[in-house]
Amino acid sequence: MTTLEKVRVLVVGDSGVGKSCLVHLICHNQVCSNPSYTIGAAVDVKIHEYKEGTPKQKSYFIELWDVGGSVNHSNSRHVFYNQVNGIILVHELTNRKSQLNLRKWLAEVLSRDNGGGRSKSTSEYDPEQFAGCQVPILVLGTKADQVDSKREAYLSNTSLIAEECGADEFNLDCLNVKHLAPGSTNSVKLSRFFDKVIDRRQVSRESSQFGSHQDRRRLNSQKSFHMD
Repeated sequence: MTTLEKVRVLVVGDSGVGKSCLVHLICHNQVCSNPSYTIGAAVDVKIHEYKEGTPKQKSYFIELWDVGGSVNHSNSRHVFYNQVNGIILVHELTNRKSQLNLRKWLAEVLSRDNGGGRSKSTSEYDPEQFAGCQVPILVLGTKADQVDSKREAYLSNTSLIAEECGADEFNLDCLNVKHLAPGSTNSVKLSRFFDKVIDRRQVSRESSQFGSHQDRRRLNSQKSFHMD
């Protein structure tokens, strides 16, 4: 049996915006009838067909890390921010503050130390962080069923955070499986995002391998020089 490669996607946002229901819907194609608040992080897995319908099609495990949004755990959740291949930012459409807080969430994740240490305070957020961000980002608005028609027209425009990140974005109702039905616009956008995550992981891995190869060549050259 072939072992599937995996990628790691963080799902972050304020507490209560529906991250757990979203992850359950993505991974199991069914509604989560009795969600509970996440303490620390919960991990679920989806099998994704990369480049489906093309000669490059390949199955991957998508690990979705649902990170608890409680402010009580803000000093400890940095441990989940290492080796991230993609980020899903989640906000509630009926809660404007949750959308504004996406900037803090992204800053918290991106400002983690390269060595895996604690993230810097979100008060140090700098918009220039977005410019050099190579991690694919998706912005999702939940509870679309609770938005009236006028506000829905307004929300159809790309949010500022999505523009800054060059991210795809869509809204959905996590309690309605039709919102992620195969072939739907939302489903296509989600699949495209997962493909981007896998593409970026492959590029990063190839760059790392090339760098290691260059280091070995440099070391061998130095050894040869000293022997002479």
